[in-house]
Amino acid sequence: MIISDSFIQTVVPVVHDIPLIDTIYILVENGAQHEDLTKEWSKINGVFTDIDSICKSLQQPAYVDDKNLVTISSVSTNSESHRQNSDRLDPSFMYTQILKEILLTIDFEEKHFNQFISYCRELYQGDSIRLKTIDKLEQEYHLHDPIWWYTSDSFLYSMLGQSLRTMEVNLIIKMGFFIRDLHNSISKLYAQQFSENSSSNSLTVYRGQGMSQANFDQMFKIQGGLLSFNNFLSTSLDREISFFFADASHSNPDIIGVLFEITINPSASSVPFAKISDVKYFEEGEEILFSTHSKFRIESIKQIDGNNRLWQVNLMLTDDNDPEIHALTEYMREEIYSEAQGWDRLGLLLIKLGKFDKAQEVYDILLGETTTDQEKALMYHRLGMIKNSQGRYTDAITYFQQSIEIKKKVLSPTDSDLASSYDNIGLVYKNMGDYSNALSFHQNALEIRQKNLPANHHDLATSYNNIGLVYNHMSDYSNALSFHQKALEIRQKTLPSNHPDLASSYNNMGSVYENMGNYSNALVLHQKALEIREKTLPSNHPSLAASYGHVGIALSEIGDHSKAILHCERALKMVEDSLQANHPHIQFYRDNLEYVIQVDRHAYRPKFNQNHLDEDDNDDDDSTSKFENLLEKSITGESISSDESFSLNIDDSLTIQSSTSKIRKQKITSDNNQKQSTKKRRRITSTEAAPVRKRRRTKDIDEVNEGEKKVLKQKQTAKKTNLFDIKFHIKSAT
Repeated sequence: MIISDSFIQTVVPVVHDIPLIDTIYILVENGAQHEDLTKEWSKINGVFTDIDSICKSLQQPAYVDDKNLVTISSVSTNSESHRQNSDRLDPSFMYTQILKEILLTIDFEEKHFNQFISYCRELYQGDSIRLKTIDKLEQEYHLHDPIWWYTSDSFLYSMLGQSLRTMEVNLIIKMGFFIRDLHNSISKLYAQQFSENSSSNSLTVYRGQGMSQANFDQMFKIQGGLLSFNNFLSTSLDREISFFFADASHSNPDIIGVLFEITINPSASSVPFAKISDVKYFEEGEEILFSTHSKFRIESIKQIDGNNRLWQVNLMLTDDNDPEIHALTEYMREEIYSEAQGWDRLGLLLIKLGKFDKAQEVYDILLGETTTDQEKALMYHRLGMIKNSQGRYTDAITYFQQSIEIKKKVLSPTDSDLASSYDNIGLVYKNMGDYSNALSFHQNALEIRQKNLPANHHDLATSYNNIGLVYNHMSDYSNALSFHQKALEIRQKTLPSNHPDLASSYNNMGSVYENMGNYSNALVLHQKALEIREKTLPSNHPSLAASYGHVGIALSEIGDHSKAILHCERALKMVEDSLQANHPHIQFYRDNLEYVIQVDRHAYRPKFNQNHLDEDDNDDDDSTSKFENLLEKSITGESISSDESFSLNIDDSLTIQSSTSKIRKQKITSDNNQKQSTKKRRRITSTEAAPVRKRRRTKDIDEVNEGEKKVLKQKQTAKKTNLFDIKFHIKSAT
């Protein structure tokens, strides 16, 4: 709200406490002085003599909000030592860093710029102000430095910040040309201003912003640890300006105002930064801009003037690394860079990130631009991988077969490249339930690899793993464990300890134990897989969802039902956020959640004759046993004496009658339909490139046999008669 100073006394007291009024600006006439107004009324932003000054001030709150949203990666807590724990960075740091590095190597063309302009026009349709800015961007982009555009009052600053903050890969790629241009501009200035011949003395810069209480508390706990900024980072040589942003932020009761004081040694940084006063849009301020993924050591954190909502955080620019993330980053670079270039590198990273739809866009374009059969074979292979991960198995087989047909014309029958195609087409057949064909293709791949590769090559581990998956589906658990163990041994010798492929091995072995009914072993292995994936995968990656689902099922089977439900709920939320709405895996996750909820509902029978049991816990087994024995007699048709009947209360007698009638009816139905399939019990979806599959069939609860009698002897099922309606097959994941 803007108010003339002549209305201060009459208007401000009336409107000041209205929630919808955020800020009040005072426009003075005739040079009147009102210095004390901001102290008396907290919402008054300032006193201004002209409307232009107010307009500039109005731009600042939005800038403050954007500064508060800059992504800061620190640490997730666990039981490791404090120093190891405090040096851990969020996995998004690794993936966005690799993504940025790939974008810097791509030759963007005018068509990519035009595609971004079209996207912006569609996004801001109906917003006349934004559309004028887009027109100006289209016409004048090459007339100004990228830093000028980044610091201008356009939408580029907030849009780029949002894409990097939320790891919105589609938008990051659309803005790839601008990320490259902005980084290169900063690097050029860095070389000019901080070259080897210039002074390498340390300098101090400042940054004021707000942080949520939770993020601030997390940072406070890891003093001495690492802090990273995934975005381009704006700082200032002027402490007073930065303090303004920190102080303005903490006026929000949900935000902590933070003033970062950052010490920089120009000669010890791998991330370029530069003074941008001569090229930025606004002339005011001595601003220094860092490129993305700068890392700092937290030196100290202290209150400012005893205010517990305003803090100073001292940082030191560093090249120190999270050892685990650094090792994995180097391995990921090697995996991606060694077999791909340019846009193909980007496509492979998208597949690793589980961004299959965007990866398909990349490879559809690349397929249309291929000029040789060799390039076509590669694109068909990549598209086959994507279609398999999307659950579109027929399309996947078509692409893999097209790739194999081309490769057979130019490669020898024992070429390792053919083995990769055989292995992938085997995965598709497995996912379709054709285990005979799947095993045949996987064995062909293994035979080729054993002839060409050393015994500890990671491709051999892939073959062993995939054959283990098929044997698990075929209920040959001994062979399944044997092959998975071979894969695990190779991976433990050749991969970083937190590599996602190790998580896959633990996950797949856990699935075998799950199928065998050994839920304790299954839980240990699935928790190992989950621990790795939490450290190394994006927060909504399908493989991370699978681990949560597996752990949830195992917890359910050992009786920890509340945690089981939480894990399965989280797994479902992840796949709903990361997969297309019609992906077949989503329904499996829904079924898993419904299953653990049903198990929880039927897990415990209210104790009958509770007062008696409270008096003597030692009688619990005897009383319960008596109830169960009578229930068994009733089901099997044995006679029950009058003395036995009188020993039960009315509630228990009714339960026996109801259970007996229901189970006998189910037994008759079961006898008449033994060869018919029953309702499926769904479990976890697959991970990696191996979707859901059927597991061994468990005994249906309505088949009264020796196994059924053991079920009836469990306390938790005695009075839950509708539990007998639950008839499932077990679905497992890989």
